[in-house]
Parts: sequence; C-alpha cells; structure tokens
Amino acid sequence: MKNSQQIKAVDFFCSGGGMTCGLTQGGVSVIAGIDNDPACQKTYEANNPGSKFILADVFDLKEADLAKTLKLKRNDDSLVLIGCSPCQFWSIIRTDKTKSMKSKNLLIEFKRFVDYFNPGYVLVENVPGILAKKDSSGLGSFVSSLEKKGYKVHFDIVNMSEYGVPQSRRRFSLLATRVHDKPIFPEKINKRLSVQDVLGEENGFDKIKPGHRDQTLFQHSVANLTEKNVLRLKKTPKNGGSWLDWAKDPSLKRRSYAGDGFKDNYGRMVWDKPSPTITTKFFSISNGRFAHPEENRALSIREGATLQTFPKKYFFHSNSIAGAARMIGNAVPPQFAKLLGQTIIKAHKKHG
Repeated sequence: MKNSQQIKAVDFFCSGGGMTCGLTQGGVSVIAGIDNDPACQKTYEANNPGSKFILADVFDLKEADLAKTLKLKRNDDSLVLIGCSPCQFWSIIRTDKTKSMKSKNLLIEFKRFVDYFNPGYVLVENVPGILAKKDSSGLGSFVSSLEKKGYKVHFDIVNMSEYGVPQSRRRFSLLATRVHDKPIFPEKINKRLSVQDVLGEENGFDKIKPGHRDQTLFQHSVANLTEKNVLRLKKTPKNGGSWLDWAKDPSLKRRSYAGDGFKDNYGRMVWDKPSPTITTKFFSISNGRFAHPEENRALSIREGATLQTFPKKYFFHSNSIAGAARMIGNAVPPQFAKLLGQTIIKAHKKHG
C-alpha cells in the first residue's frame, strides 16, 4: 500500500523554514531541513519542532551519508525531496551575479539526491528566470531525467496570489510524482486576499513610527528612516502613491534617478490589492513599493512575514531587521506549501 506510511519530506535549502512550516500544516512530516547558513538554524529549529536542522553545504553532502543520518530508504513511495535553492543568479532583477555564481548549479546538485533516493515525490520552487534559461540552469535536463524515470511532472510559473497568499509573487513551481499515472498540482483559490485582509489595526497591527523596536515575540519592528525619507513619505499620497508625486521637488528629488528609473521604489502599498513581491529588502522603502499604505514608514518584520503567510507566532531569531527580512523574503509562503502538502497527501491516499 502506497499510503501505509505518513508522507515524509526532506527540505533542501530550507532557510528559515517557510516550506517546512507549510508542509507540516498540510500534514506532511518534515524529517529535516538542510541549509549552509548557520544564521537560519535557530529560527528553523525553534519554529519547527520535530524537524532536524542539518547545517551543510549541498556540494559537500554525500547521498549515502544523508541516508544514514536520517534513516532514509531508497525508492520510498512516501518520501518527498524538496529543492527550493537560492536563486539570485537566475533572477530577472538586474543585479550583480558574481556572489550568486555558485548557486547557479544547485539544481544540478539536488538532482544527485533525487537520482539516488528515487523518492515518490519531488518539489522544486524557484524564480521564473530558471524556466526562461532552462538549458543553462539545468532545469531542462532535470525535467527530462524525471520523465525518463517515469515521473509525471507538472511545472509552471504561478502567481501566489491565486493560492491564498495576499501577495503578487510569481514563482516557478514543479511537482513530480512517480506513484501516480497523472501529474498532480494544487487547485487555485478563487478569492484573492488583499493587504487590507491581513494588515492594519483591525488585524492586530498597532500604528508605529519609523525605528520602532518591538521587544515582544510579535516582532512589529520597523527600520528607521532619514529625515528626508520621512518628508518624502509625507508627500506620497496614501494608498498607492509613488515618488512621482514629489519627483520635481528639488529638496526631495532623488539624485541618482533624475526623474526615471524603478517606478515602485519609495511607493506605498494599496489596501485593496495583494502586496507586491516580498523580497529580502522589504524593510526598505528605497528597494520597492514597501511603504505602509497610510503610515509614514516601511513594513515591519511581522507585516512582511504576514504577507508571506507565516503564522503570527513564528519568531525570527536575528540580531537585525535585515537578517530577519532575509529569511522572510527568501521563504516559500507557508500557505502555498500547505496546499502542496495537502495535494500530495490527498493523491497518495486516493491511489493507495
């Protein structure tokens, strides 16, 4: 019986645990998360009891060693391997790729483990750019290899706002199974959540000033702003205003942009729409449309985490707002991961 055992998973490149959190909510037993960043360990372990954190670089990790450490069997129909590798190299955002050069081969390294364990299910989540460059990213050969081994593969560029996440977040998502005769994937959710559905005073977010530090587990802490940036926000209309509203003010004008450039920088979010993509820089108004819809400040740590659908009791262990934001922005939204987990469990039981 394929469903005689609970679905279990190993979360490669787990970061602070967004995928693990969501899969657990969906009923999957996540045995372990693997990451090479020690800054993620405390957050992962504190919020995901029962899931072991393995501090390791996947380039150095051996398949047989992982099997022994986690007591994993090969050809296990109830095993899920997850590869949500850091993806800056394949991002369409125009940034210096030098630092992320090594990450471009992470999917190829993950494939070693898929080939070795031959799990019942494989999950991959990444930036859309990995599909646009499927040959050089290794995605094309990865999918071909899965199909040759009998996996039914579904992959697409999905917008998380169609799956219960109050955020416009386009991602590449792949779900493969070798224990079913047809591909499986979560169904879309008709109702799209907006910023107003999850943020604001009625949702437990008190009004705060720039630089506010929340000493409680709620972490409604926000980065400080320069005096000039406070003035800029005061001139930015509430509920969706942008820097164009003060672009010609000589005292507020951005020297480096001279009236053009990224239109969303310094912009406010809109109450009745999903938020823009929550990146690792969501705490900074100069890095996107990350200003509060009404208050003259950027998003707080908890607000960013909530737009990513982390539970409000999920605590991010970090000595800085930037460190916490990095884990939040890099995460797979737990809500989407929950749907993936539920989809796998439902299909597994049906074909048991």
